[in-house]
Amino acid sequence: MIPNPRARLVSPSGAGFGFKILMENRAQQKDYLHYNHTDRCRNARWTARESYQLMYGRPWQEVLDFYFHAVNGRFSLSSLFGTEIGHDHDDAEIPLIYNTAELNRVSVKDKTGRWARATFKIVLSYHGNSFDGWQKQPGLNTVQGLVEKSLGKFVDDKKAQMLKDKCLPIEGCAVVAGRTDKGVTALRQVCSFYTWRTDVQPQDIEDSINRAAPGKLRTLSVSQVSRIFHPNFSAKWRRYLYIFPLNDGENMEPDYAIWEDVEDCRKEENYGKIEVLNGEECKDEIHDNLVFGPNDEELVSADKPQTFSIRRVNQLLRKLEGKLLSYKMFARDTKASRNEGPPTECFVYHARAVEARLPCLDQGVGRSVMCVELVANRFLRKMVRVLVATAIREAAAGAGEDALLELMDATCRRATAPPAPPDGLSLVDVGYTEFDSQNCFILND
Repeated sequence: MIPNPRARLVSPSGAGFGFKILMENRAQQKDYLHYNHTDRCRNARWTARESYQLMYGRPWQEVLDFYFHAVNGRFSLSSLFGTEIGHDHDDAEIPLIYNTAELNRVSVKDKTGRWARATFKIVLSYHGNSFDGWQKQPGLNTVQGLVEKSLGKFVDDKKAQMLKDKCLPIEGCAVVAGRTDKGVTALRQVCSFYTWRTDVQPQDIEDSINRAAPGKLRTLSVSQVSRIFHPNFSAKWRRYLYIFPLNDGENMEPDYAIWEDVEDCRKEENYGKIEVLNGEECKDEIHDNLVFGPNDEELVSADKPQTFSIRRVNQLLRKLEGKLLSYKMFARDTKASRNEGPPTECFVYHARAVEARLPCLDQGVGRSVMCVELVANRFLRKMVRVLVATAIREAAAGAGEDALLELMDATCRRATAPPAPPDGLSLVDVGYTEFDSQNCFILND
């Protein structure tokens, strides 16, 4: 066991010696906190570790291969669903949401300075497994890093000189509609870049980005738009797709009893002793309904489900449609200041799940998968992945149709499942006009 560097600083004769012994004993026998669900369901829920193992022990490579071919134009989502939808990227339809009156008062000849700035809207597609996420970080291979490096040759002279004076690389600045985590693919990500140079052509930008990482990063379109366009603030909705690979025999429809007669699987009592263990906390949350256990087995039961119903997942998700709710229980890694109030509220337009089959280049039979399509005005950090994992867990446990809604009122994020792997997630599209419910891939009743 690697010694704890903090423990080496504690003197045996000091008061901290007992703390050192306590930490060593705790490291040898780990303790866990579990959320004590009190709602009625048919089967015992998976523990966090069981959910994690079920999610990550999947044939993800076939999903990654599909996304790789989709990024390179060999597959499309229509080949997965058999339907085609129109993408909302008509620049003429992008609303001018800022101070248009002020802009109209400025005549063409007076459009100098900030009014003379040329703004370009860039639509990108990239393979998530090939990058360390969107956001630029030192020493990591990120999409933003490559894009901004490619845009460096289009920076105006004033900014280029300013960067030289600061001993910084000459790079452009790309503003994005939504940052994606490591491993998350984007099929139509939207970003923008502006410059005061008048000789920059959209084709030049497209060619420069396409040379950055062939086969992994592709520019779908570049167009010059109004300077008041902002890829994030102008957006009205985002569409995500999660592809979850199924094993043989999954998606069986369990013979659920009438929900009113289902036995309550969560009658364990709280121990009344809540502790923060292993350096992990539920920050800024009320520590109610937590069960203190000696190991990672929350419930040892022969009733643990081995499969789940996609139909039940779809029913759980559809209950979220058309509602403005706080999804803080489904978010991860958010700041304390964003854990209350409007910063956690999202309006979900569309939430559906359906079974599909991955296409094959050799005309063979692809793997069966569950596809989850989610459209909302905004998404919190890791919200889609937690929603998918929790919906699967609740469907397997045979929870009621309002299970996800009831979890909104939970007192700790341990009530929801750990995030599903990023391998299955993709940002499909970003919309700048009003959402059309008929312009979706999954339209089941």
